Amino acid sequence: MGDGPPAESTPPEAAPPPPLVIVLSGPSGAGKDSVIARMIERGLPIVFPPTMTDRAPREGERDGVDYHFVSTAQFERHIAAGDLLEHALVYRNHKGVPRDGVRAALETGKHVVLRVDVQGAATLRERIPGALLVFLTAGDEQALEARIRGRGDSDEDDIARRIEQMREEFAQAERFDHRVENAQGDLDGTVDALWAIIERAAARPGRALLEV
Repeated sequence: MGDGPPAESTPPEAAPPPPLVIVLSGPSGAGKDSVIARMIERGLPIVFPPTMTDRAPREGERDGVDYHFVSTAQFERHIAAGDLLEHALVYRNHKGVPRDGVRAALETGKHVVLRVDVQGAATLRERIPGALLVFLTAGDEQALEARIRGRGDSDEDDIARRIEQMREEFAQAERFDHRVENAQGDLDGTVDALWAIIERAAARPGRALLEV
C-alpha cells in the first residue's frame, strides 16, 4: 500500500496579464472615433468608457455610449468633487475622463481605451503611470486640414481654431509612445497596426495592475 507512483498534481493556471490603459489622442479629423468603433465592431477585447462633455449631442450620438452629456453646471460639480482624471476646455466645450468609468472598465479584465486631446494625454501620463500613449494622425497637416473642412459641422472661425490647434498638437507627437497613421480608406489596416502595438505592450513581463 502506498507504493504506487505519486499522483500527478495539476499546475495552477497562470493569472491573465493585467489590462492596459491605452490613451488614444491626436488632432481633430484623425479618425479616433472611427478607429475605436471599428475595434469594437471586430470584437477586440477592449472597453471604451465614454468621456464627459457639456456640449450638445451631434446627430446620431448616444448618451453613455459616445459621451456622457451633461450641463456645464454638472460638469463643474464633477470637477469640484474630483471625479475626473483629467479635464480641459476644447473648442469652447468641456471634456473630461470620469475616474469611476475607468476603474469599472479595468475590472472587466479587458484593455481600456481612452480618447482624449493631446493636452489630456499629457495629464493622463502623469495620473496613470504605465498607460500606453498612441498618437493617431491621418497624413500630413494639409490632409488633416482637408478633413477638418470636409466635416461640415463648423463655421469658418471654428475651422480656423481647429486648424491652429491641429498644428500645435502635431508638435507634441514625439511625446507619445507610438504614432499610427490612419490612412484614408484603410481603417482595418489602422486597427491592425494599433492592435499589434497593444499586444506587444501587453506581453511585456512584470507589468502590474494599473491604479486609477
